Amino acid sequence: MNAIGYNGSEFVQFDKSLDSPSSRDLLVEIKSISMNPIDLKVKKTIVNDINNPVVLGFDACGVVIEVGNDVTLFNVGDEVFYSGDLSRDGSNATHQLVDERIVGIKPTSMTYSEAAALPLTSVTAWESLFHRLNITTQDKDKTVLLIGAAGGVGSVAIQLAKKIVGIKVIATASRPQSKEWCIKMGADKVIQHDNLVDQFKDHELESPDYILCMGNPDDYFEEMANVIAPQGSICLLANASRKLDINILKPKSVTLVWEMMFTRAMFQTADMIKQHEILNEVSSMVDEGKVIGTATRTLSPISIENIKEAHSLIEKGDMIGKLVIEN
Repeated sequence: MNAIGYNGSEFVQFDKSLDSPSSRDLLVEIKSISMNPIDLKVKKTIVNDINNPVVLGFDACGVVIEVGNDVTLFNVGDEVFYSGDLSRDGSNATHQLVDERIVGIKPTSMTYSEAAALPLTSVTAWESLFHRLNITTQDKDKTVLLIGAAGGVGSVAIQLAKKIVGIKVIATASRPQSKEWCIKMGADKVIQHDNLVDQFKDHELESPDYILCMGNPDDYFEEMANVIAPQGSICLLANASRKLDINILKPKSVTLVWEMMFTRAMFQTADMIKQHEILNEVSSMVDEGKVIGTATRTLSPISIENIKEAHSLIEKGDMIGKLVIEN
């Protein structure tokens, strides 16, 4: 296969041999990919090794061209979308091997590029809301606060929270464009990122029962502890860079959980197939018009230049929705 790798100092294009799929693997011909902050974080961990560049990339959409002996969920020719496995080669390539249990059927109503924007954010949002915070359809009278909601995960989380549960969604966003985007996604109310307690009082909002923080927890931990309702739950996505005093959560008996969408694939958990089910459900919701696409910028083709540009744009930290690269 032809791949674009990172050797610790620069992106390079190279040929890499690829085995035929075995067991439950699919061999996918990649049509489009999408960029996420995790791409940049992984890149920073790569040591300088000119001889062994690392193929980055997670979100992908393409066509199955070969299947392993134990594959039961897909056939050659199926159009699929997925977000890969942190412990395997990524999607910045012409072809990729991926376990069928973390792959979904591409929405028929979307192009490859539109679909490539959804896998990582959809799985992360779904797992955060329904598997970590344990929000159910019985919680429609409650409130969820989404911090940093104009990005990829927040864009999907707003939609899932409203369409599946009907829960009240309070989103945070700082710029007029990002506020408008959150409203478009379905948020009931959009407030600023800071002084959360005062803003909830000023807008006469009830304390949130759930908080999904998509920003750096260092910046919000104390504020979340102050604004959360007693016996509420907080879910974090990003790594903390300082020690957090979890004792401040005790007076309200607050539940603190983490979400990392790569956990199931990394540890081959017994319920790994849940991600296949999540992606198929999201695909159905897209085709039924319940979930809209989140791609806001497209580059073409998949090349070193465009991957470098995508990394630069993501690094600025002001993306609304998702950035995709198509062939």
